[in-house]
Parts: sequence; C-alpha cells; structure tokens
Amino acid sequence: MIETKFSYQVTDEKLIEKVIDDEYVNINHMVLPKGDSLPLHYSNSIVHMIVVRGYVTLVLDGLPANTYGAGSILNIPYNTHMDVSNSQDEITELFVIKAPNPRNYKKYIKE
Repeated sequence: MIETKFSYQVTDEKLIEKVIDDEYVNINHMVLPKGDSLPLHYSNSIVHMIVVRGYVTLVLDGLPANTYGAGSILNIPYNTHMDVSNSQDEITELFVIKAPNPRNYKKYIKE
C-alpha cells in the first residue's frame, strides 16, 4: 500500500482537531455549533478553508464580515487577522489547510 489513511471525527459537538501535520502541510478539521468561534488570531501560513457543512463567517483584517456556505473554498493570505465564527443556525464544519506547514513557512516562502 502506497497511500496513508487519515481519519477525522464525525460529530456535531465543537471540535478542533489536527488531522495531518507533516513537513509540507497542516490540515485541521473544525466543527462549530451556532454561536461558536475560534480565538482571534493571525494566519501563520497560506490558509485554505473548505466549508463542507453549514456556513462560516469571516472578518479578515477588520473588513466587513462575509459568510460562506458549504461548497466554498477560501484562500486567506499569510499574516491576515482572522475572526472565524458560526452565526447561523446550522452547524459549521470545515477543513483548514495550511501550506506550507506553519513551522516551515519561512523555509518555503520568500517574503
């Protein structure tokens, strides 16, 4: 077998789990019930968010909020101030892909 299988939890409870953390990529799986959010933070790599269920609301660098539904793939640049939340009734589920892996960002990206 050449492939490596990774798993993630299937739940409706709040969850932030690291699924893959290797040299090249960091992939997190998140579930946010209504009213939940992530702590305010800055993106520490190039971030792609894949919304697979519900809606995610983003306030980036203090700009007006935007809400994105399932099927959306969002690209967020490095060092962007992020406010990520679920203000809708549905549960939000998304995957966050950071590439390169934040611990190796400076190695692969020339600023």
